[in-house]
Amino acid sequence: MNSESVYTLPTEVCAKLDAVIAKFPAEQKRSAVLGALTEAQHHNKGYLTPEIMDAVADYLAIPRIEVYEAATFYSMYETEPVGRNSISVCTNISCMLRGSSEIVAHIENSLGIKTGETTEDGKFFLKREEECLAACCGAPMMQVNHKYYENLTPEKVDQILSKYK
Repeated sequence: MNSESVYTLPTEVCAKLDAVIAKFPAEQKRSAVLGALTEAQHHNKGYLTPEIMDAVADYLAIPRIEVYEAATFYSMYETEPVGRNSISVCTNISCMLRGSSEIVAHIENSLGIKTGETTEDGKFFLKREEECLAACCGAPMMQVNHKYYENLTPEKVDQILSKYK
């Protein structure tokens, strides 16, 4: 059994976790780990701390190692501070053939950063690489804070990013 976490998840995060948990059979709370980590990460300005991961594990009543494994395996989770808005550009074959390299280069030039970096003002983080974001029909595509944007052009990217604070 887990020892009690010193960090307490905020009420609004718990409500979102309850909604995620409700999607699965009561005896399968561990199935909610990805959704729970996503909600916790969004609440914590884009990254997970060990204390938050412990609290998620305690809330789900699963071993902490299972939460750590998920958080460090999947590229959608960050375990160190990054920019407020996380940009992921798919670079798999469908997106590559439809111009994702140009989209990445455009974002790097526009924001003055390289992949894996955060803008000086902390507004954006451009993830290193995304192997596949499962939107091949809308290639090239990206996610900003896990929201999908498809059929990108440099102009469309500029319009999208201008909406984020």
